[in-house]
Amino acid sequence: MVSASREMAVYCFDTLVAHYNSEQAPHPAFDEGQHPLFVTWKKVVNGGEPRLRGCIGTLEAHCIINGFRDYALTSALRDRRFPPIQAKELPYLQCTVSILTNYETARDYLDWEVGKHGMIIEFNDPDYNTRRSATYLPEVAAHEGWTKIEAIDSLIRKAGCNSPITESLRKRIQLTRYESTLFTMHFSEYVAYVKAARGAAPTINGAKPQ
Repeated sequence: MVSASREMAVYCFDTLVAHYNSEQAPHPAFDEGQHPLFVTWKKVVNGGEPRLRGCIGTLEAHCIINGFRDYALTSALRDRRFPPIQAKELPYLQCTVSILTNYETARDYLDWEVGKHGMIIEFNDPDYNTRRSATYLPEVAAHEGWTKIEAIDSLIRKAGCNSPITESLRKRIQLTRYESTLFTMHFSEYVAYVKAARGAAPTINGAKPQ
């Protein structure tokens, strides 16, 4: 099984740096494969709690080299919840790469473990008779300190449903649970990696030198 790795996080940083420099990113130092994956960018300022700046991926198996290249940029620049990440923010960024595994159909909306499983929910919006869906990665509920019901209710809202959340609505949810491996790297660690592996620190147009 392929696990999330340092080299995958490096490739995501390489891809974003290359975007700002209008260059091609170096070839990645990991092997091709087919897996669902996510790229998460967070910003750390003055040693504070990392704040989400973008998180997008695919729940379907995807070629991981193209996948990390595409979603590194999509999550950084086109997550509708946030303005695009600017080059000047790079020194404050951390990147988390996730490889998703072990998809299972849950018995009901509570058939998963906080801190172990991510969830994909699907349900019909009672107000619009529209099919809605949303996902949280395995680390989200634990990081937020949510109970299972709080996480599910938040997912219902994330899916775009504004109807009153009732037990009846929760019981109509079809839930798929999954697990993941992940690797998190801060920009300073990326710079150190590049210096050691390539002999010089990366240069970024529009960013302060490290």
